[in-house]
Amino acid sequence: MMADRYRGTIYVGVTSDLPRRVHQHRSGEGSDFCKRYGLHRLVWADHAPSITDAIAHEKRVKRWRRAWKFSLIETGNPDWRDLSDTLF
Repeated sequence: MMADRYRGTIYVGVTSDLPRRVHQHRSGEGSDFCKRYGLHRLVWADHAPSITDAIAHEKRVKRWRRAWKFSLIETGNPDWRDLSDTLF
């Protein structure tokens, strides 16, 4: 999940190459949504056993209420830090 700030706008997506995708979002070459809202902070990421599982999870999370997404993020990242520095 990408965000602009603490409890701000969030984007849920799936990728097979997380560092490349984060770079795309930050450079404005990723999704139009991230570009439009300035989402540059990687606040949550997870690994799935297969791309099929990852896509199914992404679709579930996209249907969640904002509060549920916030709770998921804050379970592992309570300060909404940019995780890209620690992940790669």
